[in-house]
Amino acid sequence: MTQNPEIGRSVATGGFATNLHDVGSGAPVLLIHGSGPGVSAWANWRLLLPVLAQTRRVIAPDMRGFGFTERPANPADSSAYSMAAWVQQAVDVLDSLKIEQTDLVGNSFGGALALALAIAHPKRVRRLVLMGSVGVPFAITPGLDAVWGYTPSITHMRELLDIFAFSRALVTDELAQLRYQASIQPGFQEAFAAMFPAPRQRWVDAMASPEAAIRALPHETLVVHGREDQVIPLANSVTLAQWIPQAQLHVFGQCGHWTQIEHAARFASLVENFLAEADTKAA
Repeated sequence: MTQNPEIGRSVATGGFATNLHDVGSGAPVLLIHGSGPGVSAWANWRLLLPVLAQTRRVIAPDMRGFGFTERPANPADSSAYSMAAWVQQAVDVLDSLKIEQTDLVGNSFGGALALALAIAHPKRVRRLVLMGSVGVPFAITPGLDAVWGYTPSITHMRELLDIFAFSRALVTDELAQLRYQASIQPGFQEAFAAMFPAPRQRWVDAMASPEAAIRALPHETLVVHGREDQVIPLANSVTLAQWIPQAQLHVFGQCGHWTQIEHAARFASLVENFLAEADTKAA
């Protein structure tokens, strides 16, 4: 029986166990995934993990409610899903692994979480990478409303893949089947539906950090976005690049919400070069 590659190892985080991938050695970097249906850290970061692991220690956890991290006894208990709870889980991951400070890469929902973590625990973060990030105020897009409103079917998953990716070549029947099967694993849809019930603008608002706190961030930050992103507006990243004092913005053309997949090699090189600058300064 082939082991599921989405399952890494388990660490204690508060009163539950977190599934995570911990590969490579060197300066640590924590990767926080997005909030699509059936998502896991491995599904989100499978192309980036082996590249970054050549030069650094890469940790990619499943945030609670997603992937193979232990869910509440009742997966539909929405009280377990909040930005404060997810930030605490991320800190608990670092504590369990005895990591004092880490670089932080956040995708979409994970970008909002990365921002909130850096604001709440600035000394735990060295550098920030925010990709297609939530975390600032914006009117929910039809694309994000469709993602969070997903109900399981092959048709609905195919429609979401069309929203996520710029290139139609990526949206195959095989991928739709794989992601659909991921979304209907036991407990997955129950938790997903509990996190983002309609009306969904309130969840966008709940993930936003205060402007003053973002403007006060001391971290060097790489902000990345796909120009054709239909899920999170490019304007979000422009705002973040304007608000964060030590920010730089990189926009990928012909790219939707899947920068780390659609432009995998370029994205990995961009992130590695950005983090390596900090390695050089620390040497």
